Parts: sequence; structure tokens; C-alpha cells
Amino acid sequence: MRRGLVHVLAWTLATGAAATLSWWGVHTVMAGTAYDPPRALPITAADATTQESKPLASATSRPPTPTYSPPPPARTPVATPSRPAPPSPTPTAAPTPSTSGEVKSYDTDGGRAVFDLGTASATLVSATPGSGWSMQVWKTESWIRVEFTAGADRVSVFCTWHDGPPRVEIGTY
Repeated sequence: MRRGLVHVLAWTLATGAAATLSWWGVHTVMAGTAYDPPRALPITAADATTQESKPLASATSRPPTPTYSPPPPARTPVATPSRPAPPSPTPTAAPTPSTSGEVKSYDTDGGRAVFDLGTASATLVSATPGSGWSMQVWKTESWIRVEFTAGADRVSVFCTWHDGPPRVEIGTY
């Protein structure tokens, strides 16, 4: 009888340790992948464009990587008549003062990152890795970094706004 209890206790401890170790491993990997749900932004007729689907890239060739262009020089404000703001997509959501609603998408070899670029900050709307690529996201108060990884290849989409309006840099290494 005692020998049976020892076996049951040993099995219980081993099973508990394995479940705990598995949970810890999955939790650490999945902790960095949670995102806020994307905001629905109104689309006006002037902003509506069609986008053709691109053919999948073969394993032997890659499309050219987008290059970084410096932000335009700062301008002095000029008084212009203001136009009324478009209606809010959800009446309960209060607009964030730092966002302008300018949503830009950045296509890279590793995937696509979409940012909502405001006047003094930015938010990540979505990030989607390409086929065969994985992704990781880091966020702070003054920057967001999305890194796409496939083997030894890495593509980083880095959005910063600590010393001015948001700007995006794309690096391949």
C-alpha cells in the first residue's frame, strides 16, 4: 500500500512540474504578442483607393527593401480656415488629442506594420508577419519597434517620436 502511494505521489509531482514548466514556456513566448484591437477609422471617398494583390515572392528572390527618407523640415504654422472634423466612427470613443488619424502602412520583406501617426505620438494599428516570418513588438513612451525574423534575416520597423513628430525607419540586417 505504501509503495503505491509513493508512486502516485511521484507521478503527481512529475506531472505538476511538467505542466508548470510548459505553462511558463508558453506564457513567456506569448506575453509579447498581445495587441490592442485596431481602431476603425472612417474612410472618405477621397482616401479610398484600390490595392492590387502582389504575387508571392519566390524563395530565391526578394523585392527591394524600402529606403528611409528623412522627415520634411519643420515649417512655421500658417493660419488656415479649419474644416469640420469627420463624424466619429463610434460615438462613445473620445478622440485622443495626440493622434491625427494619419494611418500609414509599411511593407517590408518580413511583413507589414501599420501605424497611426499623430502630431506628437504614434500607435501601432497592426503588424502582420509574412509567410515564414515571425514577429516581435516592443513599445515604450517614445518609440515602437516591430521586428520580423526568419532564420538569420531580420527586418526592423522603428517608429520614434521622442524629439519631434513621429518618423519611421526600416532597417534590414
